[in-house]
Amino acid sequence: MIYGQVAEAPTGDVAEAPGTDSLDGEWYDARATFYGDIHGGETQQGACGYGNLFRQGYGLATAALSTALFNDGYTCGACYEITCAHDPQWCLPGSIKITATNFCPPNYTKTHDIWCNPPQKHFDLSLAMFLKIAQYKAGVVPVRYRRVPCVKKGGVRFEITGNPYFLMILPYNVGGAGDIKAVQVKGNKTGWITMRKNWGQHWTTNVVLTGQQLSFRVTTSDGVTKDFVNVAPKTWGFGQTFNGRINF
Repeated sequence: MIYGQVAEAPTGDVAEAPGTDSLDGEWYDARATFYGDIHGGETQQGACGYGNLFRQGYGLATAALSTALFNDGYTCGACYEITCAHDPQWCLPGSIKITATNFCPPNYTKTHDIWCNPPQKHFDLSLAMFLKIAQYKAGVVPVRYRRVPCVKKGGVRFEITGNPYFLMILPYNVGGAGDIKAVQVKGNKTGWITMRKNWGQHWTTNVVLTGQQLSFRVTTSDGVTKDFVNVAPKTWGFGQTFNGRINF
């Protein structure tokens, strides 16, 4: 459930820093497979920490990334354009755009079909996305890919979990670069507190902030920083999600 607290318009000491590292829009070679069923079964939740991908706005346009692309979860939320290439027997025309929402783990017990083992660059797509660029019988196809800006509807969402001594924040529905490299939180009685990446896109602090209005400062991988002011009211609770109102 998204609670109704609306973040205030940024004012004062708000960071609105331009990016210092533009997205790399070059095309690169990789491979792609698929997992789950046509309805997205098995693609929900996953190593990025997202939950119901339909409710969170990602839908079926998702992929699990191999180790070479996953970057220990820092790439979660990044968007890619992918096209099938160099295989006219199985490739279909056109391209897809997906968000990275999961990890395709390596399997060191196998000696063939080791698509997700380092240093392979690999996208394990939802079946619905795979079928847009290749025939089902192909199973695996060579692809070309590039980073693209994420286009999301509405504001960045902030899911709050944990306990009073372990605050955990999951930002999702992030536009622009999509992937996050730094998060800070601020109570109405504190300054900005740097959060630690815990796993996937979960960010944590041990500072007790219960009973305080919360603001968030988020920096995406391209160096763009935005403040989300007074996102959660003093009465916020664990398990709630709040709308940051603005996006990248």
